[in-house]
Amino acid sequence: MIAQSRPFGQRYAFVVVAVIFLCLLIAAGLRSAPAVMMLPLENSFGWRRDVVSLAAATGIFLYGLTGPFAAALMERIGLRRTLLAALLLMSGSTALSLLMTKPWHLLLTWGVFSSISSGAVATVLGATIVNRWFKTNRGLVMGLMSASSATGLLVFLPLLASLAQSGGWKPVAIAIAVATAALVPLVYMLVPERPASIGMVRYGAEADDVPPVPPASQGNFLTQTLSTLRRAAGTRVFWYLFATFFVCGFTTNGLVGTHLIAFCGDMGIGEVQAAGLLSMMGIFDLIGTTLSGWLTDRFDPRKLLGVYYGIRGLSLIYLPYSGFSATSLIIFAVFYGLDWIATVPPTLRLSNEAFGDRSGPIVFGWIVAGHQVGAATAAFFGGTMRELQGNYELAFLIAGMTAIAAACISLLINTSRPAFDPEPQAA
Repeated sequence: MIAQSRPFGQRYAFVVVAVIFLCLLIAAGLRSAPAVMMLPLENSFGWRRDVVSLAAATGIFLYGLTGPFAAALMERIGLRRTLLAALLLMSGSTALSLLMTKPWHLLLTWGVFSSISSGAVATVLGATIVNRWFKTNRGLVMGLMSASSATGLLVFLPLLASLAQSGGWKPVAIAIAVATAALVPLVYMLVPERPASIGMVRYGAEADDVPPVPPASQGNFLTQTLSTLRRAAGTRVFWYLFATFFVCGFTTNGLVGTHLIAFCGDMGIGEVQAAGLLSMMGIFDLIGTTLSGWLTDRFDPRKLLGVYYGIRGLSLIYLPYSGFSATSLIIFAVFYGLDWIATVPPTLRLSNEAFGDRSGPIVFGWIVAGHQVGAATAAFFGGTMRELQGNYELAFLIAGMTAIAAACISLLINTSRPAFDPEPQAA
């Protein structure tokens, strides 16, 4: 039972943010693990890259599909219960993978169980925390939360790559299982259900602030989640956001996150060195995504998205022709890293503007599902292209062109008119 008081007053919201940041960081480490496990699994079991890519793609897809249901479940049975159950399942399924001997074992543990559980510890968790605990500074806080994925790369990938290079894939699974289990007591002790649970209001709100009641907190959460999707799917703005986030996933964790280390390996660059490249991207994305949150509070999010996707597309088109020298890879890491997930804060703001604070997190969950569908598509597409052509060049060029298209689509988004009927004001 959480005590009904906390230090720091309204600033306790930042304690909650810190704990959730750690959860998102560890979950990012889990989702990045298949990238460093691909070659060790190939060496240990003889599994081809398209087989491992299928498990990764399945995992990415289910990770995204879980999001909107997790957002609704957090409102229906509680954020703490949902998060604690997800962390326990993440740890247990990762540990269970130590016993795998067949490709379907990989598909079940890393492709299904780990992904469903980590899908509840993802962007929609950050969006729920931001809407529940903050009245102001939402863009900045969402930028910090989103940056946890970059920090996950920064902290975990070199370590995981080193473990994989020296001991194979099993030490990677052990490290993830232990790190995930260590989060359970932190969440239990430090994360209240909502500000009202400890006699507070949202950060930046007046004392009489009454947060809107999410629709998923009433009635059947599955029905509410699907009903929200049905209403959102009838709007143009939803499909614009869905399409751009599909491309976001296609061009980040789907292709680069899953295949960049293997691409570098094809070019004679070792796993640890390639993981270091991803870590450098993590450093610059930590800067870029936090800055993106600050900019989102002040500028037109559509124009920000246009710039972000444009830079990303040019970076991906540049990589196959870069020569993979140390200098060219640093240039790629800087420009690509700065907007790895800088798209999240402006996309969340557009979602809240179009669909309101009540439905916004669930709609955003469906938009994130589009992100993961794109990522799953790219994860499988990249592995297939590698097997068919013997290289990744065309896959990266196609990804770059889709990012340029997303930059154009971003400028068409219009949230000046509510996508939903105005939400009733709290009494």
